[in-house]
Amino acid sequence: MIYTLVVHSAPYQSASAGTALRFARAVLAAGHSIHRVFFYRDGVHNASALVSPPRDEQNIPAQWQQLAQEHDLDMVVCIAAAVRRGVLDAAEAKRYEKANHNLADGFELSGLGQLIEAGLQSDRVITFGGQR
Repeated sequence: MIYTLVVHSAPYQSASAGTALRFARAVLAAGHSIHRVFFYRDGVHNASALVSPPRDEQNIPAQWQQLAQEHDLDMVVCIAAAVRRGVLDAAEAKRYEKANHNLADGFELSGLGQLIEAGLQSDRVITFGGQR
């Protein structure tokens, strides 16, 4: 089975981002595949290279990076949501005349079209987090 995961929550906003990460590991361990992980709304904070949790807490963004590297996952961050929340790659930092960028390695900024395409290519789209 091919999955796409959509993460709406920041890494420490709720348990959603961590649950999505554990689900992704379980899916891959069961022999399924993940077409794409799409980070949307506050979920874009999972892609920030500046997240620095205390040493006794898990580093969810780093764990996403590690999982993506181990399994060659496509980790897409909604560009509109990211820019609005200050998560920028080098090109967007230059475009908005910012001195620095903070998109972590392994993540890519792109549009909602990537989410639509992922839904068409996947058997299941699973969403974690969201508005209350």
